[in-house]
Amino acid sequence: MNALLQAVNDAPPLPHPVLSIVTNDTPLTRVSLAFVEQRISVYLRFGHPLRELRLDRWRRCAIFTPAAVFCRVRWESNDYGTTRWQLMVLQACTPLDAVQRIAGIQPGARLLLCAEGERQVQSVLPQIDAIEALGIDPAAVSPAYWRTLGNRLSARLPLPPYSVERHAAYLAGEVLR
Repeated sequence: MNALLQAVNDAPPLPHPVLSIVTNDTPLTRVSLAFVEQRISVYLRFGHPLRELRLDRWRRCAIFTPAAVFCRVRWESNDYGTTRWQLMVLQACTPLDAVQRIAGIQPGARLLLCAEGERQVQSVLPQIDAIEALGIDPAAVSPAYWRTLGNRLSARLPLPPYSVERHAAYLAGEVLR
């Protein structure tokens, strides 16, 4: 862990707001990413890692600060076709928070949305695109919206759109905290 913190500290300068929250004892969340052509692709759909480390030709590791929201997409195949589609919207946590253990994410994260299977993943991706079309960073969207989307997916109900008004209400509530 000390080597990881040293690598983060040796990183190029970051904008002031990010630097102000990172200290040597800040708990960081590590997300494993991979790409092997025609076999596996694990990548970030959105999110702002503090740092990305390239481990080798096929693997990378993204590092997030506590409370950062990000989306990881996983696609796998074999000789006969696609075997897995998965999209997860997650929130990085501190060791004192209740976290879920998720393969490839250390030490764990708060699961806001989990879409399994091609149909579910393909229904969530346009929602993310629509949020970006509004000029809103998906990582800044209300965690409650991602949970609502996950619940609607599970219940096979229509997915609610995210609006500028809903985002303004979320930001106003955050100011009051």
